[in-house]
Amino acid sequence: MQKKQIINNIKATGIEELNPMQLAVLSTEAQKLFLIAPTGSGKTLAFTIALLRQMQTPCGKLQGVVIAPARELVIQIADVIRSVSPGYKILPLYGGHPMSDEVSSIEGSMPDIAVATPGRLLDHITRGTLSLNDIRAMVMDEYDKSLELGFHGEMKKIVRAMPRKVSSVTLTSATLLTEMPDFIDMEGAVTIDYTTRTEAPRSRMRIVDVPSPERDKLTTLAELLATFSPDAPYIVFVNHRESAERVFNNLKKRGYPVGLYHGGLEQRDRELAIDLFNNGSTPWLVSTDLASRGLDIADVAAVVHYHLPLTEETWTHRNGRTARVKADGTIYVITAEGENIPDFISFDRQFYPPEITSAPEPSPVASLYFSAGKREKLSRGDILGFLIQKGGLTAEEIGKIIVKDHHALVAVPSARISEVMKKIKGEKIKNKSVKISRV
Repeated sequence: MQKKQIINNIKATGIEELNPMQLAVLSTEAQKLFLIAPTGSGKTLAFTIALLRQMQTPCGKLQGVVIAPARELVIQIADVIRSVSPGYKILPLYGGHPMSDEVSSIEGSMPDIAVATPGRLLDHITRGTLSLNDIRAMVMDEYDKSLELGFHGEMKKIVRAMPRKVSSVTLTSATLLTEMPDFIDMEGAVTIDYTTRTEAPRSRMRIVDVPSPERDKLTTLAELLATFSPDAPYIVFVNHRESAERVFNNLKKRGYPVGLYHGGLEQRDRELAIDLFNNGSTPWLVSTDLASRGLDIADVAAVVHYHLPLTEETWTHRNGRTARVKADGTIYVITAEGENIPDFISFDRQFYPPEITSAPEPSPVASLYFSAGKREKLSRGDILGFLIQKGGLTAEEIGKIIVKDHHALVAVPSARISEVMKKIKGEKIKNKSVKISRV
């Protein structure tokens, strides 16, 4: 794809100009790239530019592959690539949903670009449903994270299934790579390091010490959250899955609009947690460090460290969920007496939250679940029209509509959801009976 066409496609999405990192990728003639950039810097669009520069007109063959370590990241990347490459078929491949859906889509027409987790892509290669013989470009996003998660073997097998000379290879990371891949020839690769070219995020962060009078910080956390508005998203980070469950259950029992996210959950539950967080139904999310990288989530007003991060890298990635690009953000660190504060944490001030005197505010947003999605030919427009005509809502009252393969999720005002449920009870959408429930 020509540079001019790429720029026009990007502008058509509403992006008026590229940032310096994206311009650097657009202008370089290098075929091998190391792209080092922090979370929230536009890295996905940058490596998409490198990918699209190698794409020829759609020809019924797989031309590009993006490998990412997490299912949620795969979905996010696919959405970005799809938005700037009209006419090309972009197919996300990941576990946690039926393999048959992916096979059916491939048999219908071969994707031009596949975005996949290592395990799922290797599964397709092994089954013979995908061939990498015509690959022109490959991207390994968050390569270092893939190594941490143990995907070295899968990635090596995938590369072996590709032609010996792929036209373009891009490796990305949020931090400088300490280990180079031993299965890809990256000799002569150009490094575009954007970490040193952006305004230091620390200058846009307010680091707040929240002392807890007890070793068990649950009461202090609840008191802190009581000072937050449910109109804005916040993430509470803990160090372990068991802790995430415990903190979530305690806050839920207190009536807080909170969600739960960690690697031990089923894939559908993880996706639902992020969707409800993004649309405002559960604006506060309790999570392990799994949510610190690679997720397409809303701009976060503040990050809360319930547990102190174990490493400086963890501290950086957690905090990267707020103060993104040029925005400001607040970092709250709940500390208990006797805890050793790492040297990489420096506080700007202390905050002692007041005792809780009233019930927590509910979220102004609730969600409706439709038991049909893209595979059942249900679109955002279908749902919007249905809720306006049958549910009595205005277009302005209907929030984010997310349509997945076999279900959809719609944000509506929580004050009106009971009324809407009564109005749509028994009503058909597109002449089909679809089960609709409140999440």
